[in-house]
Amino acid sequence: MVSSIRRRGSKMDSSQEADSKAGTLIPASHVDSKTKTPRVSIILLLALLLSSAAFLAPRLRHKTVLPGSYAICSKEQNIYTVDESNPRVECCVVSDGWIADIGTYLEVSKRWGNKDTTGPVTNAPRSAKEGLKVYYLKRGSILVPGFADAHGHILGYGFKQQLNLDKTSSLEEVVRGVHSFIENNPDIANDSDAWIQGFGWNQNLWSSSGQFPTAADLDQDPLLKGRPIALTRIDSHAIWVSPAVLKLMGDLPQTVEGGHIVRDEDGNPTGIFVDNAKRLVPVPEWSSSVMKRYLATTMKDAVAHGLTSIHDAGTSPEHILFFKQMADQNMLPIRFYVMGQIISNEYWGREIPRLENYGNGRLTVRSVKLVSDGALGSWGAAMIDPYSDKPEEKGLLVIPPDILSSQIHKFFQDGWQVNVHCIGDQANKNVLDIFEDVLQDYNASLVRPRIEHAQLSDLDRIGLLGVIPSVQPTHATSDMPYAELRIGPERIRGAYAYQTLLQKSWGNILPIGSDFPIESIDPLKGFYAAVTRLNPEGTSPHGSGGWYPEEKLSRIQALKGMTYDAAYAAFSENEFGSIRPGLRADLVVLDVDIMTVPENQILKAKVTSTIVDGALVYGKL
Repeated sequence: MVSSIRRRGSKMDSSQEADSKAGTLIPASHVDSKTKTPRVSIILLLALLLSSAAFLAPRLRHKTVLPGSYAICSKEQNIYTVDESNPRVECCVVSDGWIADIGTYLEVSKRWGNKDTTGPVTNAPRSAKEGLKVYYLKRGSILVPGFADAHGHILGYGFKQQLNLDKTSSLEEVVRGVHSFIENNPDIANDSDAWIQGFGWNQNLWSSSGQFPTAADLDQDPLLKGRPIALTRIDSHAIWVSPAVLKLMGDLPQTVEGGHIVRDEDGNPTGIFVDNAKRLVPVPEWSSSVMKRYLATTMKDAVAHGLTSIHDAGTSPEHILFFKQMADQNMLPIRFYVMGQIISNEYWGREIPRLENYGNGRLTVRSVKLVSDGALGSWGAAMIDPYSDKPEEKGLLVIPPDILSSQIHKFFQDGWQVNVHCIGDQANKNVLDIFEDVLQDYNASLVRPRIEHAQLSDLDRIGLLGVIPSVQPTHATSDMPYAELRIGPERIRGAYAYQTLLQKSWGNILPIGSDFPIESIDPLKGFYAAVTRLNPEGTSPHGSGGWYPEEKLSRIQALKGMTYDAAYAAFSENEFGSIRPGLRADLVVLDVDIMTVPENQILKAKVTSTIVDGALVYGKL
């Protein structure tokens, strides 16, 4: 109801926008939050844009600027609130960046008036002089809470797009892709010392053996020969380097704790470095201008796909300070929930800047991410028993269990939310043991520890302890061609078990993310994977009914995981994540009703509007 509207300190400036076509970020401080009209001269605005050249695009599109108060209505009652007490409504009123009211058109027009008919209502709070502006959804369109990605990598996504290799289906295609990249970038083509970095190769797509490539493979093409090349595997747990990089690295240690230097039969490094061994590769640091370019790329695609918040899963102090600078300049169009991360066996919690609702609520740093093991695709996930397709291998523990335990206890003592990457059953067991010990002194619902991925977890125990499993449904559909080969028919039944995890979870919470850039940034692909257990072509190893179909989520469960549950996992369920009065107006309009259409039409849906704090950051109404 109207009386539920919150006023928290100074009024939120909610008109930060990102150009819907080119991704240009427009500072919110240069738009009036009440009238949504420019407060600066054209000359000053041009100067500002020129000073932010990293974010410039060839041209700016005209964009709808919303009034301070307005309503979005659906004659089909296609507003899905993700609120069990009121799951679908006809109208949602937004005022000063907050959801102010919901109900039928008649109810909200009585309380607020209507610009086109009744005019203003006496004493209507913050209603425009002529009455409330009403925007009607097109037939078949829906309004839902803004999508959250509960596990992504913001700068990593922008980095990947410069040389994206995840469509390559053979080693030869990878080499051709690098060749084309060099040809299309004259600065690199003319500088044989310039580093070439790419992301996304997957040897499991090349042959049934899934054997790793070698450095020598990158010297077969004359244009690549002698250049420093470092290509990150699709799961980000392995790097493939060229002979030039191996030469730069010089003498290497025989072993690396928590990592592998892959060697040939003679003991020579082949050019593949797994998990902790990746740190040996001397890739250059990103400059501020490079990070701005990566951020702009990510934000352009994020808002175009309806994302209004992202949990950034593992961010260095330097990158956190960069995000803070962008927040200071009002250059964050959506919300970042950042997990600090330093790769060290020493305690590092006091080196992470702590920020909460910084920059008009766009940046929060109150959690940390630790990595327990590697990934399934590179045989790095830590297993209790050996891999079924590689009996000599049981995976990697990236941090020794005693050190991991000591760190987690200290993070809890210092008031951090602790989120741990766990994929294999051994890694999950180790971390649940540690959490069980720690949680004797804490209320799980107040500290909300998370296991990131939980691909092969103790399904009963994770729920009993109150640990939040943060999952990525597209991992299941990407891994299903080889996952059972890796771990066998018995263990696979406890893997990627999303419905079981949800039913056993404390509080019925299952936050959903993508792990982009490892998977697509498009949340609808995660939604589709969760409810179908199929690949985008509609197939699976078990046929058109889906891979282990008993682990499908319902559509409302999946939508909740991408909105409310993700907000809960970030301590923000009373800020956003559903459509009810008193929450921030983070909303998305889709042109297809993904909650009712046949499954094969879900991926045809397009985002037509992305709204953050009541202001458009993409599209139009």
